[in-house]
Amino acid sequence: MDHNPYLKPWHRPEPNQVAGKGYIEKPEEVENIVWQTRAAPPTNYENDLGDALVRAFESGAETLQEVIAKLNEQGVFSPDGSPWTEENFEREMKRLGA
Repeated sequence: MDHNPYLKPWHRPEPNQVAGKGYIEKPEEVENIVWQTRAAPPTNYENDLGDALVRAFESGAETLQEVIAKLNEQGVFSPDGSPWTEENFEREMKRLGA
């Protein structure tokens, strides 16, 4: 299995901080699977982007500008097919991390 099909999405942007409110899973009732935070398997796009980022860092990229340049050099572009910019890269990382 490569994702957690039982992952419950948050209904609020942050958990309820009131004691006794919210949902607590009972460890003995939850199957412990490896990818606890993945609601679905990664897409080909996500895998390709991840591989390209690894190559960018392995080649010495350290700054945002260097990472973006390496992605564009590799031909791994933004979801709409345009070259990466600081703005669309940061927006995409935020979307993927949500």
